[in-house]
Amino acid sequence: MEDVKHAHPNYIAVFIALAVLTGLELFVAFLPWSQMTRILILIGLALWKALMVALYYMHLRFEPQRLRWLAAAPLPLAVILVFIVTREFRW
Repeated sequence: MEDVKHAHPNYIAVFIALAVLTGLELFVAFLPWSQMTRILILIGLALWKALMVALYYMHLRFEPQRLRWLAAAPLPLAVILVFIVTREFRW
């Protein structure tokens, strides 16, 4: 198996982007919008951050497609669990 060279990501830029997204999450958390709107926005931002961590710090961006699918396989279970927990919260 031959090693394929790839450019290293700019880890400082990724870190700054993650910090900005975290600040945006804090800003959204205290907005006077409905709770469901804030929760949906926060979940979207959290997914965006998780995707960035997986792609750059776990180097999935430079891996074959089949390995990306393997890493993404548990995500439907996470969606189901979040849906169940949010339904329980409404009771």
